Amino acid sequence: MLERNSGIPLNLGWVNRSCVNDQAVKNRVQDLLSSRLIHADQQVEWLARSIQCIDLTTLAGDDCPSNVARLCSKAAHPLSDDLTNALQIKHGLLTTGAVCVYPARVADACLGLERLGANIPVASVATGFPTGQTSLKIRLEEIEFAVANGAKEIDIVINRELALSQNWGELYNELVEMRKACGESHMKSILAVGELCNLTNIYKASLVAMMAGSDFIKTSTGKETVNATLPIGLVMCRAIRAYNRKTGFKVGFKPAGGIRTSKDVLQWMTLMKEELGDDYLTPDLFRIGASALLNDIERNLGNHATGGYLMAEEMPMA
Repeated sequence: MLERNSGIPLNLGWVNRSCVNDQAVKNRVQDLLSSRLIHADQQVEWLARSIQCIDLTTLAGDDCPSNVARLCSKAAHPLSDDLTNALQIKHGLLTTGAVCVYPARVADACLGLERLGANIPVASVATGFPTGQTSLKIRLEEIEFAVANGAKEIDIVINRELALSQNWGELYNELVEMRKACGESHMKSILAVGELCNLTNIYKASLVAMMAGSDFIKTSTGKETVNATLPIGLVMCRAIRAYNRKTGFKVGFKPAGGIRTSKDVLQWMTLMKEELGDDYLTPDLFRIGASALLNDIERNLGNHATGGYLMAEEMPMA
């Protein structure tokens, strides 16, 4: 069992002296994409493993008990029985990492998974997702509501104004309060990287979020103009690595927004392995926020098993 990040006192000296070399980040990503390739005969295993790291998500205005129930069923049985048998995967062994919904739908998701007998955590966005533009009191109450309804993971959004104004002390204090409100539930801190202007701000915000006790740091809400990109992911992974070396705590990473294809997820898994090691190819430390990605993975696995791509109507609960 991994030791959870308990946080540390805010180290402003470390935060303020941090600086990112943008060109070095670009060069490293190009090297990863050109020289760290997953062989074709290993891709099936990697894609199957990636399913276990997906936070299968619905964050739509028309979410209701029925579509949440469908999401839970897909999370518990992400591949068709025929495909599961063809890939020689034991029935019921492969599930997604979590089901992610709005706070109002947490109870529906918990009930849906309970009916299926699926031991999958429910994650809830909170704190005025996606903008965070409510009072701290209301944001904390939303966390408490989600936890009370059964959420085991809380995806909170940081206050971007505090990050952009370099008010790291107040941001840290807010996140500490959110960490307390989460109780035993894991806290995944969404940085909304597309609104932080530059890579140095992203690195600093990553450090502050981890110092405040975040169990994961997450790129995006999926609602920003810029979401998860490999250069941003590299910067956040380097912050995770630096924090681990200084404190001994391993903090998880969750890219979200724009990860839609099997090629995308293989690139992200390569980044995890190269920068953070094999531990970061497991759902304990790596999650992918996605809604459409699983369909593309299923199509590619189906092509491997049958020699042909599945049509949309052949994919259950697509």
